[in-house]
Amino acid sequence: MAKQSFVYGALFLVLSASFNKILGFVYQILMIRLILPEGMGLVAMVYPIYVLIIVLATAGIPVAIAKLVAEEMAMNNPRGAYRIFFTCFILLILTSVSLSIICLLSTPFLLKYVFPNPKVYYIFLSLLPGVTIVALCSAIRGFFQGLQKMKPIAASQSLEQLVRVMSGLFFARLFLPKGVEYAAIGASLGVVIGELSGFLLITIFYFRCRSRPPAQASVDPAKCSAGSLAARISSLAVPVTLTRFVSTFFLSLDAILIPHRLQVSGISLAGATAIYGQFVGIAQSLLFVPGIITMSLATALVPAISDAISIDKFHLVRSRCETAIRMTILAGIPFAVIFILLGNRICGYVFGYPEAGNSLRILAMGGPFLYLQQTTTGILHGMGKAVLPFKNLFIASIFKLCALFYLTGLPHLGIYGAAAATATSFALMAILNMIDIRNQTGLIIDVKRIILKPLAAATAMAIVLFFSYETLSGQAGSEMFVMFSSMAAGVLGYMLLLIINGGIDKKDLSMLRGL
Repeated sequence: MAKQSFVYGALFLVLSASFNKILGFVYQILMIRLILPEGMGLVAMVYPIYVLIIVLATAGIPVAIAKLVAEEMAMNNPRGAYRIFFTCFILLILTSVSLSIICLLSTPFLLKYVFPNPKVYYIFLSLLPGVTIVALCSAIRGFFQGLQKMKPIAASQSLEQLVRVMSGLFFARLFLPKGVEYAAIGASLGVVIGELSGFLLITIFYFRCRSRPPAQASVDPAKCSAGSLAARISSLAVPVTLTRFVSTFFLSLDAILIPHRLQVSGISLAGATAIYGQFVGIAQSLLFVPGIITMSLATALVPAISDAISIDKFHLVRSRCETAIRMTILAGIPFAVIFILLGNRICGYVFGYPEAGNSLRILAMGGPFLYLQQTTTGILHGMGKAVLPFKNLFIASIFKLCALFYLTGLPHLGIYGAAAATATSFALMAILNMIDIRNQTGLIIDVKRIILKPLAAATAMAIVLFFSYETLSGQAGSEMFVMFSSMAAGVLGYMLLLIINGGIDKKDLSMLRGL
């Protein structure tokens, strides 16, 4: 019965995540058409800093809440679970409010030395109330996660995204006559309003749950002391905070560095902001869309790897690692081909800015590595080796920053240098993850089946896609019909050649159907 409950709850989270991804992508399309790349660039400059502040404010405490509440409930100690939650909740109020005040007082410093464009001042201020809201909301979500009740989490996340999209578009359109920077403020207000709606909904769920009197249970006094509780929380929160802080810190540096180096390459401040907005809001948004598929593959396969490790069947671990890697490559390569050949046309049709396709085409060369990076990180987490992908992320991020600094500042490269640096960092981390998997499991990749055969099928796909598009373009029909028809023909050619050359078999097709 518990297993059915878990699957039922996990299904709600998967459906919620898919709904949020799709709605978020539609929001991205509408917003960039409304506030233009310059407005999107202004938001993109501030948002990683905002996320970094949230990471510091929450300090990994919501993860600790989920873990410790689950432990207390397993010991039939609801009072202990509520005590842990209440203690962490008060702690989050103190940290989030204090950090928000510090950021408010530090805004002049940030504006002078950190933010690339002074127009982001009010955007940053409008986001600050969200720090406390997100911190408290994440605490309650951690509580429900510990109770293994996923419906409140999924419902609040979906409502948050829906309200964010509606209010963001409304306020952006309302403020647009005053200027692009005011429209960007409207989009930021939508973020905070969405977070507030999710917080209010999950708070209602909490009080409904809290109204039931918790059962009595024997409690170990030493375990419930303030010192012991602090030690239990910090042992879980510190590693999570470190990982999230480093990854978010490097994203924040990207948001600061790229616009600065674009100006060094000879582009004006407004031009650099608009180009950066296209890079983040269009090219990267499209590149990350296939991640929905690859993350689903990782989610389905990684628990199987954990199970195999728990029963010491390392031949099964190697087999499942190879399956995860191969399926990710098979799923990722067609998207790379589509983005490389039709990048400009897709960006033009979907967002209205075909020039962003040039950056997308460069990023797409690293696309399969990005998707492989996601899967291999999940595999290493499933092995209990979370420190390894963290180390690889740090190395790849340092490399990317150095490459960004040099390449983006070159006048003949500019944003294309940033795209090349980003794509190369994807490849570096994926390769480092693969080396770690080999060292941990002894996995030896079948290069012919896993790499060469999909590449051969991708070559055929590119030929079919190119000639299909050229043929259909000369006939009557909408651009959407031409693009989707040519992409369908290309993917069909890809699948047929994979079946012919043995790149996939009946077992693979059955697994894809199941996923």
